[in-house]
Amino acid sequence: MEHAKTIANSARLSFRLMSQDDAQAFWQLDQDPEVMRFINGGKPNSIEFINEVFIPRLQAYRDESQGWGIWQVFDKFSQEYLGWVIVRPMDFFSDNPRFNDLEIGWRFFQKSWGKGYATEAAIAIKNAFAGQADIDYVSALALEDNTASIGVMKKIGMAFVKKYNHQDPIGDFIAVHYQMSVK
Repeated sequence: MEHAKTIANSARLSFRLMSQDDAQAFWQLDQDPEVMRFINGGKPNSIEFINEVFIPRLQAYRDESQGWGIWQVFDKFSQEYLGWVIVRPMDFFSDNPRFNDLEIGWRFFQKSWGKGYATEAAIAIKNAFAGQADIDYVSALALEDNTASIGVMKKIGMAFVKKYNHQDPIGDFIAVHYQMSVK
């Protein structure tokens, strides 16, 4: 039996792989228009969207043994829910997913912005996959004007790869792609 992949606690954070049972937590984070600004233009997601679109997408790529899914991020001392980090193969929803290149992305409550949590969480998650024989790269995507997310990408050691039209079943967007080798 394969064991579930874990993410080691960082200095301030702990992690838990989320599931379809966490719909309320996903919904809660998506209620702040500022959190959603670079996701969908600032529109809070409904619980119906979470249950009918977000959760089925999560279930498509979630794999406990691989560590793919959405990792809930907590303050390890207070256990406060700060946000989450996604891990899945790059281009997962395309005809050619890249299983050797893991996409990471993050979404945090506004009250936790500017404190280094996204950077700390991204580093902990990147470190959990570094050195894994079948993983060569970690990538991240953002809208070009999402300077905060691009700042996190640079802080963890990623470099700009390209700007392109990223195609996704729930909506295409012009993305900037950053990447780093984990070998």
